[in-house]
Amino acid sequence: MSAKDAPPPLPEPLLVEVADSHTHLDMQSGTVEEALVKAAAVGVTTVVQVGCDVKGSRWAAETAAAHANVHAAVALHPNEAPRIVLGDPDGWSRQGAREGGGDAALDDALAEIDRLAALPHVRGVGETGLDFFRTGPEGVAAQERSFRAHIEIAKQHGKALVIHDREAHADVLRVLDEEGAPDRTVFHCYSGDAEMAEICAAKGYYMSFAGNVTFKNAQPLRDALAVAPLELVLVETDAPFLTPAPFRGRPNAPYLIPVTVRAMAEVRGIGENELAEAIAVNTARAFDY
Repeated sequence: MSAKDAPPPLPEPLLVEVADSHTHLDMQSGTVEEALVKAAAVGVTTVVQVGCDVKGSRWAAETAAAHANVHAAVALHPNEAPRIVLGDPDGWSRQGAREGGGDAALDDALAEIDRLAALPHVRGVGETGLDFFRTGPEGVAAQERSFRAHIEIAKQHGKALVIHDREAHADVLRVLDEEGAPDRTVFHCYSGDAEMAEICAAKGYYMSFAGNVTFKNAQPLRDALAVAPLELVLVETDAPFLTPAPFRGRPNAPYLIPVTVRAMAEVRGIGENELAEAIAVNTARAFDY
């Protein structure tokens, strides 16, 4: 194993327990139990396991049912919706190459997400939203249709809405306004600037910050974090992605949350315990656990 693939060391434990509001345990090495034990050892005692497709959402629901400190969110990722409708000849997603199934296939997939969203240990509907980085113009209609359906599912079941917004800020905010956002809406891996943070704050949307808030080129994210109301701030890993500095490029996991919390506390100019307390309360409120 090269140094680049080696898991980073365990950080100093947080003294106040927090939750990782967005992780993908199914994409990380090792067992769920190992990940949870490692995370708990540094004060990360709760995780929200997020599905990106039907298979992953079923896995998230099953994993949450089996572990008291795991909560599930279920959805079709914005990039998954066009693949279901139009096909995925390159097999880029974990399903391998697929034929397009049209709108009927998207309806079937959404019906399964709706069924899973009704389960008690499923606390969120997401990650859903819009992603104009990876999907070209031909996929926008499927993404938007899927996003609107997920908003409806979240409202119907009284669950949090978990948003993936990549290079689509204005359109995500527009669709939320048009549909009416659920009571609890979380911008996962918040990627907007301070101006957008003020819009989110006015609407009561939670902003969840990931390891990229520590990256050198991420000043706009730090500016957003500086103005976000403390009661709307969450922290996440989005593991195995977005490993915080100085471990960028190595595999991420929930146990690295303290690295990001400490960087966030510095941006806010408050102690890490104060920030951790706020994050713990906010995450429980956002996901209603």
